[in-house]
Amino acid sequence: MAAAVEKLLAILDLEQLEHNLFRGRSPQDGWQRVFGGQVIGQALVAAERTVEGRVAHSLHAYFMRPGDPSVPIIYEVDRIRDGRSFNTRRVVAIQHGAAIFSMSVSFHIEEEGFDHQFDMDDVPDPEDLPSLSELKKDRIKHFPNVIKTYFERERPIEIRPVDLTRFLEPERREPVQHVWMRAAGTLPDDPALHQAALSYASDFTLLDTALIAHGRVLYDPTLMLASLDHAMWFHRPFRADEWMLYTQDSPATHGARGFCRGSIYTRDGVLVASAAQEGLVREKRDE
Repeated sequence: MAAAVEKLLAILDLEQLEHNLFRGRSPQDGWQRVFGGQVIGQALVAAERTVEGRVAHSLHAYFMRPGDPSVPIIYEVDRIRDGRSFNTRRVVAIQHGAAIFSMSVSFHIEEEGFDHQFDMDDVPDPEDLPSLSELKKDRIKHFPNVIKTYFERERPIEIRPVDLTRFLEPERREPVQHVWMRAAGTLPDDPALHQAALSYASDFTLLDTALIAHGRVLYDPTLMLASLDHAMWFHRPFRADEWMLYTQDSPATHGARGFCRGSIYTRDGVLVASAAQEGLVREKRDE
């Protein structure tokens, strides 16, 4: 198993402090603030550990303060409701005595019902796209330094964008992108863990989609970017260590906020999850 995946599993393995109280830690990798996907994944794990025999079907989260990676995050779970079909949980993440994040999670029993989905777009298979190691050897040398730094970092989620040309040729385009992704190693056979891993991965490229319409990229040093909220819906079972296509678009950006949506498919075209996010998209002001 890749070292980065082992770190991800350790991050998602929360320490239980009390009946509804959990503690999570952040990797010490030099980031100035905690990655949003980490907090989403850890909060989902905390909520899941208070529910038996059911899996999450939706989550709705708000980021309120930047997370401090140098200290643990305390997750407090409120068991709002336990019904015959649904369970509802509210999770608050706390650092330095203040809430930095809150999330509502709903769990559902498995039951039969109507079934339909949108079809997956026709895109190249992940094997036909350059891997991270291939990018490091060849194409990455042509990228701006800030993009090189992003791709050179070892990550627990393997990502293969279908189109890399916008990093080389900044121009306004239709705000749509396709990204193949999977955990960079085999995960244990726990459906809740796969949901947490996908929640972690879902925050990687989503806000970036809002910038495509403006010919900008996520790691532009002149921009101030931050997730404001994040929502996910889990439609069908899946494995986060198998290739999934993350189809993303951005219907609108206005008032320094960008809105983005994502559909997540297995490689054989099964829609397993959807995501939505609004984020801060602001030009940095000269002091």
